[in-house]
Amino acid sequence: MKNIWLQCSLFLLVIIPCVAQQGNTSTLSVKEIMQGDDFVGHLPSNPQWSLDGQTLYFDWNPVQAQSDSLYSYHLRSSKTVKTDFETAYALPGSNGVYNQDRSLKLYTKRGDIFMLNLKTQLITQITRTEAYESSPHFTENGTKVAYQKGKNLFTWNIATGSTVQLTQIKSKKTDDEKSKKDQWLYEDQLGLFDVLRERRAKKDAAEEMNKRLEAKEPLPIDPGDKSIYNLKIDPKGEYITYIAVKSPTSNKGTIVPHYVTESGYTEEENTRSKVGDEPYEYEMFIYDMAKRKAYQVVLDSLEGLDYIPEYTKDYPDKAYENKNRLGYIDGPLWSEDGKYAVINISSNDYKDRWIALLDPKNGTVTQLDRQHDEAWIAGPGIGGGNIGWMPDGKSIWFQSEKTGYSHLYRMDVITNKVTALTSGEFEIYDPQISKDKKRWYFTANKNHPGDRQFYSMPIGGGQLRQLTQMTGDNQVTLSPDERKMAILYSYANKPTELYLQDNPIWGKSKAEAKRITFSTTQSFNAYHWRDPEIITFKAKDGEAVHARLYQPNSNIKNKAAVIFVHGAGYLQNAHKWWSSYFREYMFHNLLVDNGYTVLDIDYRGSAGYGRDWRTGIYRHMGGKDLYDHVDGAEYLINELGIDQDKIGIYGGSYGGFITLMAMFTAPDTFKAGAAIRSVGDWAAYNHGYTARILNTPVTDSLAYRRSSPIYFADGLKGDLLILHGMVDDNVHFQDMVRLSQRLIELEKHNWEMAVYPVERHGFVEPSSWTDEYTRIFKLFQKSLLNKKQEE
Repeated sequence: MKNIWLQCSLFLLVIIPCVAQQGNTSTLSVKEIMQGDDFVGHLPSNPQWSLDGQTLYFDWNPVQAQSDSLYSYHLRSSKTVKTDFETAYALPGSNGVYNQDRSLKLYTKRGDIFMLNLKTQLITQITRTEAYESSPHFTENGTKVAYQKGKNLFTWNIATGSTVQLTQIKSKKTDDEKSKKDQWLYEDQLGLFDVLRERRAKKDAAEEMNKRLEAKEPLPIDPGDKSIYNLKIDPKGEYITYIAVKSPTSNKGTIVPHYVTESGYTEEENTRSKVGDEPYEYEMFIYDMAKRKAYQVVLDSLEGLDYIPEYTKDYPDKAYENKNRLGYIDGPLWSEDGKYAVINISSNDYKDRWIALLDPKNGTVTQLDRQHDEAWIAGPGIGGGNIGWMPDGKSIWFQSEKTGYSHLYRMDVITNKVTALTSGEFEIYDPQISKDKKRWYFTANKNHPGDRQFYSMPIGGGQLRQLTQMTGDNQVTLSPDERKMAILYSYANKPTELYLQDNPIWGKSKAEAKRITFSTTQSFNAYHWRDPEIITFKAKDGEAVHARLYQPNSNIKNKAAVIFVHGAGYLQNAHKWWSSYFREYMFHNLLVDNGYTVLDIDYRGSAGYGRDWRTGIYRHMGGKDLYDHVDGAEYLINELGIDQDKIGIYGGSYGGFITLMAMFTAPDTFKAGAAIRSVGDWAAYNHGYTARILNTPVTDSLAYRRSSPIYFADGLKGDLLILHGMVDDNVHFQDMVRLSQRLIELEKHNWEMAVYPVERHGFVEPSSWTDEYTRIFKLFQKSLLNKKQEE
């Protein structure tokens, strides 16, 4: 290939012919499948039940309008209709918080606070302002509603409707800031002029009166150089809590130029900083309403605050320093009776998570649980720090990877006794307690890593009962009485549709799900979409690697193969449901129609397989994750008869990174690669993602050197195609500009770059998608099969 800089064509009309396989009534083109939802169909989302459970609302767009609208399915008539504006406007929010007897529900909608009486179904709008109100919760034994407006905390009295402002956040300016010169001038002025002395005396008297009235005013909070977050008041109305955050001033953002603009001028966008940021500093404070006294929560009793990471042993001559490991503080989460409060704390190096019992009387904490990982803390329900109270009011539930998989645990906050509620080589997702508090509901991949079903379980643990039966992904929204289940269901070759099913807990042991939406287009339905085989192959270290396999009919098999690398790193794609990479799924069908074999691997670092698989990339991205693809290539050669000189690889984002590493460090395995929106140097990516896996460039330079493609570019042998959006605010275009300069200096001539001036990380324009995948297809045709595609 020539070493040229390719600009994207705005309206590429290339149609790629393909061979129609047995069972297909239609052929595919890149342009057609890159139309996205307009080709597949606009799928239903966001199901929500009416208060009486007789109507199911959901977002949908079966008529190919400009955007989704709200539709409703009526159980009594079995009819689906578009919801009128007034009904949609008045519909209560699906999320919210409840009072102790669950008779009232608070929710936010359009930036205002509402209260729903679940017995009378009466909705009361608490606020109606241009300001944004948020975080509503009950206080003073359920007689008042607290919420945050702007930076301050307010309460609304349910009985009287009166509103009280509880806090007043503003910076103070005092005479202490005066210089010695200014202080001398001030005193000299008062000594010279009677009128100034008299005015000063009146002002002092007024200030004394204000101090006497201070007890009647909102709590003054002076943030200084900090920001105030998470203002809350406890259920009894005795304590206000808040988080003070000091932002580092040294973190520098990156400028992303926009070249194609309405103004005709180059416009600049200031985007994220690079990994290695100075950490934010978090402090938690309590204000005692009765004593009118504020004090800081003391966290120095937490175990492991002086922890020094194991990787620092690789740098014996370098001093390691992390004076304050405390990161984000979440909470407090109060028990319904306001007797207990727990907080969730993360370390700023991502290697610890603490759950602690808070004593609001003095601001001290008692550690309940420490989750520590030499790599980094994450996993379903863990990274976000989900915690909840058990029905007994003195035990909490949480998730942990202590067994290697994310499972559900119960802990008594008084005795610290921990009970495992679930166990096994599978993971728990989105646990919730039933309304009668007798059972759990959650999703789990118990049957197969790539199959997610909805389960119930006794509140104290025990046997899991599977409530859904369709293989694939079952995302369940329970009706208000929990007798019905709305299911967003999909299978590998069947896009998401909405189903309705009786909850077997209350009826038949295996109730049948009824489909209520039909969203796919005639064009999509005309093609026989493949159901990819889910296989496993052995990696060199003996681990079983899951993958999707697409195979052509033997009469058109060309002995060439393409390996697809999904993005995000921690994401699952070798599963049995409709992929978020649906364009790539359709492209794989097109490749198979043209004789290619396609392998889509859940490599090391992917989701769904537990802690060890998740952290298999720690300190070396482009290590085990890459060699899972190399071993996948060997599987194709040894088991499926693929020609070792006819294997290509492609992917986007993290998948683009792996593609670069494959082309640079395993050049004898891969003949061609297409790297889309790729990371070329991890030192240029963001802090929150990268520092978890590679630590920071300053503290762990070895991890960055062995993980960044730019250091291995000299190894390029095969044909490389780089594709990147120029206004990508996630993986900056600058990353590929730097890599291109490196390739130029190395005198590599077997690479090309296609750039997309108006695209960010996730492409939007069908013309860009079409251009991108047409180039990828041409790359494989030419490099693997020595074919030249006619335009």
